[in-house]
Amino acid sequence: MKTLTFKKTLCSAAGTLMLATTMAHAATSLPPVQRLGNINYVTGGIGQAESSAIEHASHNWPLTLEFAVKDKQRADFVAGVTVDVHDAGKHVKLNLKSDGPFVLAKLPPGRYLVDATLDGKTLHEQVVVASGHPAKAIFEWPAGT
Repeated sequence: MKTLTFKKTLCSAAGTLMLATTMAHAATSLPPVQRLGNINYVTGGIGQAESSAIEHASHNWPLTLEFAVKDKQRADFVAGVTVDVHDAGKHVKLNLKSDGPFVLAKLPPGRYLVDATLDGKTLHEQVVVASGHPAKAIFEWPAGT
């Protein structure tokens, strides 16, 4: 019986260590939080580790934006997207240039218009940020943009 208890304890400890290591790796791979006015945001996602960290963290951020160029068969992530987020009163709440294919933003609940511009072509998405319900908008430009 002692052997069984020891094995359960050892497996539990190993599982906890693996989870802690994975979480620590994701946290260190997440780009730094930046601030514009009273809005915190993260932008990045270059490389597998950073991309995975952002996707994992996105559940804790009210808004996730994702950027890609799409042809008939596949989509490729893009960076360097100019982002403007306007509230319902047309006030700019966030203005930035993405450092990768993702932006996470801590916006208060409300309706927003997001303008995303890549190489002079602007796409628009309306998003609703609700407390406890993260919103996501995916912007896909056609190939050749």
